[in-house]
Amino acid sequence: MNKKNLRNIQQKIIENIDFYDLLFLANATRKKYKGDKIELCAIINAKSGRCSEDCIFCAQSSKYKTNTPIYPLIDKNEILKKAIEAKNHQVKRFSIVVSGKRPSKTELKKIGDTIKILAKNGINTCTSSGLLNFDEISYLKDCGLKRLHCNIETSEKFFQKICTTHSFSDKLKTLEAAKKAQVSICSGGVFGMGESWSDRISMAVFLKDFDVDSVPINFLNPIKGTPLEKQKILSPIDALKIIALFRLILPDKDIRICGGRLLLGDFASWIFLAGANALMTGNYLTTYGRSYIDDLKFIKNHGLEVENVVS
Repeated sequence: MNKKNLRNIQQKIIENIDFYDLLFLANATRKKYKGDKIELCAIINAKSGRCSEDCIFCAQSSKYKTNTPIYPLIDKNEILKKAIEAKNHQVKRFSIVVSGKRPSKTELKKIGDTIKILAKNGINTCTSSGLLNFDEISYLKDCGLKRLHCNIETSEKFFQKICTTHSFSDKLKTLEAAKKAQVSICSGGVFGMGESWSDRISMAVFLKDFDVDSVPINFLNPIKGTPLEKQKILSPIDALKIIALFRLILPDKDIRICGGRLLLGDFASWIFLAGANALMTGNYLTTYGRSYIDDLKFIKNHGLEVENVVS
């Protein structure tokens, strides 16, 4: 059976299966491959705004008028302070996120210096720094980088509708460079931008074939000033079905719920039943999230445990 036919079958299953049966399968799969451990990660928006790219969901693009703060790469000691705070609240991974298509040589050096300091303090460090090449990723790895984050955002087919200043293949080149450099890979995307179930399945299959380690799932939170400011948000049921879809297609990977989680409202507590085994805690890039304390209680109240922090 070719991939197209398989995706068509998967789409029919997702669209027609009883919602509760789907959650039962996803939860059973999570427990089989991940047990009852939940991994926490946190980020810092280390450089904000003035991005040259035109991703239609992003508040940091210079193409759109939003109220997003604009500032250069912040001091490494401030990043260290936030990273230690996160680690003290059982956060396993901490990511330095930098706006823009790619950092300058000076910025890359500063990011590397920061990673060195974080590594010396036992911080498991990740970065989201745009479209890096093999040499740049290798340099950061030598500084102590453990994981590279680069979202593919959506399916290859739908990508051209959300960004014109770089391509899906540009993303793929960065992922291939990360794999060549032998660093862990975190790649997922944003849901609720107008993509179809076929797009979602295609995206999940791509990530499975590429064998990524972690899949961040973000639900669109429409930001005023962006082209998607009036986009209807996903229903909680569809959001949970997306989580379950990714768990079933990528059974042994970390399915990480990130931005937009609060839009689930009363259904937020169902994310684990839908198959999630990882959370981004604390604030997001341009919107507020949940406090470390609240998320630790949230996990405990579900009878789950936080995965141990690795120094």
